[in-house]
Order: sequence, then C-alpha cells, then structure tokens
Amino acid sequence: MIYTVTFNPALDYIMRLPRLEAGETNRSTAEAIFFGGKGINVSRVLKELGQETTLFGFIAGFTGDALAEALEKMGLRTDFVRLPKGMTRINVKIKETAETEINAGGPPISEEALQALLQKLETLQARDTLVLAGSIPASVPKDIYCTVAERMAEKGVRAVVDATGELLLNTLKHHPFLIKPNHRELEELAGRELQPEAELIAAARELQKKGARNVLISRGAEGAVLLDENGAVYKKPAPAVKAVNTVGAGDSMVAGFLAGIEKGSEYALSLAIAAGSATASMEDLATAEQITKIFRNGIC
Repeated sequence: MIYTVTFNPALDYIMRLPRLEAGETNRSTAEAIFFGGKGINVSRVLKELGQETTLFGFIAGFTGDALAEALEKMGLRTDFVRLPKGMTRINVKIKETAETEINAGGPPISEEALQALLQKLETLQARDTLVLAGSIPASVPKDIYCTVAERMAEKGVRAVVDATGELLLNTLKHHPFLIKPNHRELEELAGRELQPEAELIAAARELQKKGARNVLISRGAEGAVLLDENGAVYKKPAPAVKAVNTVGAGDSMVAGFLAGIEKGSEYALSLAIAAGSATASMEDLATAEQITKIFRNGIC
C-alpha cells in the first residue's frame, strides 16, 4: 500500500487576466480552483495509474472541508488530522504575461496534532511505501522528515522523499527508497554547477553513498536520469509536448516511478517521464489516457 503525507495542502486559485496593474482594480477573464500539495498530487496521479493510496496530512476550516470533500469525490481515501484553528491555505496564482503567486502560510500545527499524525503512521507495515513531499510549515519541527524516515526504516516501510536542502539531506542516513531532486536542486545540494551530465551523475552517486537507494533526477525538457539501487544508470529524453503547466510534473514523475518499479528500473523511469510529460501538457494533473498515449507512442 502507498501512503502520502502533505503537511500543508492548499486550494490553488488560478486567475487569468490580460495585464496586472498594481494599485488598480483588475478583472480576471477566467478562474479555476485546483486542490493540491505535493503528496496529494502524487496520490491523484497514482489513482490514474490504478494504484490505491491513503492520504495523510492536516486540514482546517471550511477550506479544509472543501479539500477533503473534493478528494473523496475523486475516489481518493483520506485520513487527515483536523486542526482546531486556522484554515487550509488558499494560494492565489495570477497568470498574465508573467505569473505572480501569493502563497499563504497555512494553519498552525500543534504538538498534539503532530503526534496524532505520527500515530497514524505507526499503522504502516513492512513493504508499504510512504511519500514525504514538499516543504513544511514553520510550526512543524525542521527535522520532522528525518524523524518520520527513521521510524519508517525501523518498520521496514519504504520512504520516498521529495524535498530540498537539509530537509532532504537529513533523511539520507535512514536510507530512503527514492529521492527525486531536479537538476537545479541537485546543483544546490552539490554547491556547484553540474555540467556536463557526468558531473550530474557523480553528484547523485554521492547522495547514494550517503544512503539514498534510488535517485531520480528530473531535467525538464531534457528528460530524466535514474541511478538505481543496483548501481545501474538509466537516461531517457522527454517527449516533445507543448508545456501548458509544469506545476505537479515532478510529483507525477514520483507517481509514475512508484507505479512502474515492480516491472524494473527502466520501465519505472519510462512511466515516470510519461506521467511528468502528461501533466506538463495539461492544465491540471495527468490523466490515465494522456499518460498511456505518451507511453505507448514509443517515445519512452
């Protein structure tokens, strides 16, 4: 069974307008609401790929109710911790000639609520998979991913960590099953530019030496590179799709990898790229139809 954790989910309110003028009344030409957060995105795409998941995390207020209701209507199984104060955040994304984002902070997470989540995670069993994805709110201890990864390692649960900086690095000693930095994030971890490709692979090898089992490096239009736990390196280009919205493409790659890994590393990489490319080509997250179309076209 695959489980995902989203510490700070959100309702993304998209507004399109021809031009944003500061200090003036602006009127949008179109609006949309998407329910997201990196762990939620992973679960949604896994659902499209025929994989059942359970979503953990925190919700609050009427926006939290709307989020949970929407996910359940999608056929997703949720087991959120409800917070007594605040509300699940609304992120405003203004799209005109450029894109402007206003991201909210999210509700405070008390120690009691955090312990309630950790108790839910104790129900996971060996060979289950837990996805820890995204940033964490300021009210949560900075070492929370490390704490969770340690507990999961003790239980034989496969941890997947899609995070940046110290949040990621601190988990490596607990041997996460998969980490997924993109090219830029890997450069930030290495503290230098990684060109040519050999340097990128060498930097990923260093993360494996520190404990990561599989390292999936997303490279946007250049495709992806996978260093698997058996020492093999796989490289595949991305299909030529028109990029509409890259938000969630990396999360979709994680979902594709997890859905495909039982058929081998190369297959998992191909499905990861197909899922990420499908999301990039759509307004929302990838659908099963679009992933299958890209995958079966032989591009991957």
